[in-house]
Amino acid sequence: MELWQQMVRDSVHSVDQIVERFGIERKTAEDLDEFFQARINPYYLSLIRYPGDPIWLQCVPDKKELEDIGAEEDPLMEDAMSPVPNITHRYPDRALFLVTSQCGLYCRFCTRKRKVGDYDKISMKGLESAFRYLEQHTEIRDVILSGGDPLMLTDIMLEKILQRIRAIPHIEIIRIGSKMPCVLPHRITEHLCDMIKKYHPVYLNTHFNHPWEITPESSKACQMLADAGIPVGNQMVLMKNVNDDPATVKELMQKLLKIRVRPYYMYMADETKGANHFRTSIETGIEIIENLRGHTSGLAIPHFVIDAPGGGGKIPLLPNYVLHKDEDKIVLRNFKNKIYSYKNYHDRNNPEKVNLKPDDGKNGKQKIKAIKATKVKLPRMIKIKD
Repeated sequence: MELWQQMVRDSVHSVDQIVERFGIERKTAEDLDEFFQARINPYYLSLIRYPGDPIWLQCVPDKKELEDIGAEEDPLMEDAMSPVPNITHRYPDRALFLVTSQCGLYCRFCTRKRKVGDYDKISMKGLESAFRYLEQHTEIRDVILSGGDPLMLTDIMLEKILQRIRAIPHIEIIRIGSKMPCVLPHRITEHLCDMIKKYHPVYLNTHFNHPWEITPESSKACQMLADAGIPVGNQMVLMKNVNDDPATVKELMQKLLKIRVRPYYMYMADETKGANHFRTSIETGIEIIENLRGHTSGLAIPHFVIDAPGGGGKIPLLPNYVLHKDEDKIVLRNFKNKIYSYKNYHDRNNPEKVNLKPDDGKNGKQKIKAIKATKVKLPRMIKIKD
């Protein structure tokens, strides 16, 4: 048994352990266990500095979860967009492939808690039909392995999946969604990295939410992946009392770059059952992006997105830098709130640029008239207050 597997076995998970370790009333602990079980491995447990700190909030069950059981179990409609077991096909050229129900840590804000931890909900029996679906749908060029956490699989099992996917000619990119570099970095071994790099291009997206999660162990894990040619991106969830202030997020993003992890997404928390107490206002997220843009490297700025309820996909949000826009110019403000005007040059909407043949005659005039009729009037933007 490898060290990481032993640490999973040694996790805090039972009602008795939750009561003893965290002082939660037994009846509440029992109700929480029935709603969504706990798993806190010894490594991540060691990162807690005091009760209620940003690490504690992410992993320790809270009675607030039981006040929110009327919310959606599947707000992103992943199940409705699942043509076969284990596959969600939302976007035209990529598909989500769930390969396990297990994680090295059960996050209390998990958007997939309806499935995570339940072997019957994400079953290995569904892999074959998933492979067949990927083989048959030639429009899919990008597959994201998720779950649960794909790195909960053994190296042998994970390689079988990677091997099978890489054998499909139209699939160009394989991505692995794993929180292990953050929550159980001991899972990232030389053997694992050597195995994964045989199936390049492979990308890994991980999930750091707070600067305290960047430790010597997690730094080493991310650097090993990068050294193996596996680009690592980070997907942070914006959460109340965890990372909902600009200084914390800036520190996190800058520390990620130091360990060669590229900030990728900053998500608004999903409207998930048992997790709405984590949600902040949209304005909080906008403020954070405002305090990153221009104040640190563009490399450190993630895409701020809402994963739209109802399966609408990721929709980016930006501060309003455009004060006015018309056919002739765009008026912008920068990160210091200084105002700039940029001339809008006409190209494909400009009738003078229409390519006319010498004998076009009446035809040419009709072409110009048609273009003028279809020109889109750009709306005026309302100036925002500084």
